[in-house]
Amino acid sequence: MSDSVRRGKPSKIDELPDEIKKKLDEMLRDSGNSQADILIAINGLILEAGLDEEATISRSGLSRHAQKHEAIAKHLRETRAATVALTAELGDKPTGEVTKLILEMARTQLFKAMQQQMLNPESDAAVDLDTIKEAMLAVQRLESAASRNHKREQEIRKAFAEEAAAKAEESAVKAGMTAESVSEIKKSILGIV
Repeated sequence: MSDSVRRGKPSKIDELPDEIKKKLDEMLRDSGNSQADILIAINGLILEAGLDEEATISRSGLSRHAQKHEAIAKHLRETRAATVALTAELGDKPTGEVTKLILEMARTQLFKAMQQQMLNPESDAAVDLDTIKEAMLAVQRLESAASRNHKREQEIRKAFAEEAAAKAEESAVKAGMTAESVSEIKKSILGIV
């Protein structure tokens, strides 16, 4: 027998229509469903969809799919836990959109590294937490700079609005408007309710 890796044929579950696979995965996520109940429900959906009876899934096929599903879910939970731990170590959680994107990228890389470690446990390829931690520190610094920039922008806008309000007041007084009308214009420009 050869040492080359052979790719098996896709499982019956892999060949199911997307809406049936989605329902199957939803039912697997709900711990209130037994595999026997899931098997009956999914095979019923397969037959209702007009698929051949050979397309129905077996107990062992469902069990294998459930094990794969749980392995992926476990990795995602571990990835989220690692992200929470790293974020907690770094201090305040950054909240900007760019930060969210970078955090998601870090999660993905961590997930891939953990998956590789699981698939090849005898390999020496360990998850490089130092690189991830450095990336998270960089994110924190970027978020801090973005926050300072936003605050400065707000201060500039406020100064501009105050200057515009002063000019509007001056023009309104010259035009002979009442003090009440002038006050309303200033409130409108400055955003004071």
